[in-house]
Amino acid sequence: MPVIRIEDAADPRLHDYKGVLEPELAARNGIFIAEGRLVVRRLLAESRLTPRSVLVTDAPLAALTDVLDRRPALPVFVVPQPVMNAVTGFNIHRGCLAIGERPTPRPWRELIQLPTPKSELPGPVVVVLERVANADNVGGVFRSAAAFGALAVLIDPASTDPLYRKAIRTSMGASLQVPFARADPWPAALIHLRDSGFAVIAMTPAPGTRPLRDVADAVAGRPAAIALGHEGDGLTTGALAACEFHARIPLGSGVDSLNVATAAAIALYEFRRT
Repeated sequence: MPVIRIEDAADPRLHDYKGVLEPELAARNGIFIAEGRLVVRRLLAESRLTPRSVLVTDAPLAALTDVLDRRPALPVFVVPQPVMNAVTGFNIHRGCLAIGERPTPRPWRELIQLPTPKSELPGPVVVVLERVANADNVGGVFRSAAAFGALAVLIDPASTDPLYRKAIRTSMGASLQVPFARADPWPAALIHLRDSGFAVIAMTPAPGTRPLRDVADAVAGRPAAIALGHEGDGLTTGALAACEFHARIPLGSGVDSLNVATAAAIALYEFRRT
């Protein structure tokens, strides 16, 4: 691996890393930023996405040598911690960043035709997000999607970018592994899923809705799309109307709903059970 030691935060080779606190700038430049040893390791060793460079202090360099040695052409910039802080604009106490190239967006209809990954799920299951704004929640959903072998995650035009640094970090690198695409037009994409044979299930805490387990049993054997909505408002009226089934997670008294990432994990677990 080409280890390049840099002592000056103004070195132009570090320009891409100035976008750490400006996710929109990074996206416009066609890149994303991975943070932390585990996430960078997954980008280098397990992801379908292409790394452009790595920026580390000495300790993470030693910890990542095995995967970096497999990429002899990848530039590895090694800097003192003060230089890393100056470049990024804050204290990167993990001392480990990487730049990856954003993939060409894939048509979402292609993703629902992919072979089912090796998993404990009985058939193709996709997760669909509408207006999920919090990056930690998006990352949590991707982590569950990876854990339970979901086929893909489809995202409406308003949800947060899964390749935003915080979303990647919370997903523990899963958003670098699980296929995803923007589903547009919305909510017509949900109707297309139904027409393609998917049982489209809206997750909602509305009283009187069938329990999730009953719905999972009712659609057993069919491809399924699990739709989850905004952290506060849930799914829109249009999305609810486009779904074939509505399902709720039974809760104890005094709790009206669950965090969207938690709800996604429970729903995926139920579909694994069936």
